[in-house]
Amino acid sequence: MALKATIYKADLQIADMDRNYYQDHVLTLARHPSETDERMMIRLLAFAIHANEALTFTKGLFDTDEPDLWQKDLTGAIELWIEVGQPDEKRLMKACGRSAKVIVYSYAATSHIWYKQIANKLERAKNLTVINIPSESAEGLQKLANRNMQLQCTIQDGQIWLTDSVSTVLIERDAFKSER
Repeated sequence: MALKATIYKADLQIADMDRNYYQDHVLTLARHPSETDERMMIRLLAFAIHANEALTFTKGLFDTDEPDLWQKDLTGAIELWIEVGQPDEKRLMKACGRSAKVIVYSYAATSHIWYKQIANKLERAKNLTVINIPSESAEGLQKLANRNMQLQCTIQDGQIWLTDSVSTVLIERDAFKSER
């Protein structure tokens, strides 16, 4: 018998002063049986950073042809493709061909090794950005994971704070590769 996804609910209040975006989102996240709380929370963080009425969670791990999140325009063209983890270079190059912009959020302690191995193969991907979330920040996010979450995200001057009103996590970001 196949294991089923675990459903998480999140009431997310976003105050993004860098983009002048202030909105509340009621989100339902399906956590794949092979997914960790840490990875799921990185997906939630990616949503908060790029929040938009057209940004949606996809089937992700359930469907290898879809990213973790994407934003499509009214014609169905993919404007933003967001991956979480350490996808291989073939997947990323394919995504760069299908989308106007591709962003990867890596978060493992080994992310710098993964990126070093594929960096030269990704040089021609002009619409690709690779961001690393340091392990300390990812572990802090994991501690906020709960089946029913009430979260507030504040973004100002490039800094991100996520809180559940008991604990607050400052999320640092390192850019391995920026879009050109």
